[in-house]
Amino acid sequence: MTSALWELFLKGLWITVQLMVYSAALAATVAFGIGLARTSRFWIVRFLSGVYVEFFRGTSALVLMFWLFFALPLLGWQLVGIWAGTLALGLSYGAYGSEIVRGAVQAVAPAQREAAIALSFSPWQRLRKVILPQAVPEMMPPFNNLLIELLKGTALASLLSIGELTFQAKLARLSTGQSAQVYGIILVLYFAVAFVVTRIMRLLERRAKASVGRAVPRGEGWFSRKLPVEQQGPEALATGGKP
Repeated sequence: MTSALWELFLKGLWITVQLMVYSAALAATVAFGIGLARTSRFWIVRFLSGVYVEFFRGTSALVLMFWLFFALPLLGWQLVGIWAGTLALGLSYGAYGSEIVRGAVQAVAPAQREAAIALSFSPWQRLRKVILPQAVPEMMPPFNNLLIELLKGTALASLLSIGELTFQAKLARLSTGQSAQVYGIILVLYFAVAFVVTRIMRLLERRAKASVGRAVPRGEGWFSRKLPVEQQGPEALATGGKP
């Protein structure tokens, strides 16, 4: 493999990471907005958010991407390829993420809500100070899986001729004819990004659990690093960090 091909791969990797970050930001916004709307006490809000979830969860992200890139210009709006891909992936994966948010919020013990009401907390205060701090740690593992799926889903953008990793691999294969070597390198690059993302998400999960005073389990996954005792919450402080 020549240096020019490696430069091609690194350029594609950078665009893939950008597409993943942009799509993840949109998906997270949609997930929290729609997920919390699904728990609203107003039936019309629950109904409309449910329609959104069922529609985007039941349609193809690839077809949506094609529609945004090829059909939307017929209505007078032209999107750049990377933004069409970002919008399609963010809206689609946000629908899946909204169910994660809804499930985690509803899993908070009713006694916690009742205690917040007894303290005369407003609905916003209950959500910000009581519900979300306990729900967010439960969201992190499924969000990790969803983010990895989103990373792999960015390969769909290659069909819009966006110069991400899979598209650059196709160009490299056509120029060299070395399919096994080219796609083998791409597999390793995707795995490397996924591994880094997983480590970051697990660190965020551990810190989220520690912030609400929950014990942080040791030895989760490969190369796990135990947080200092003072960052593991009151339970760990009381036991000196021992299980």
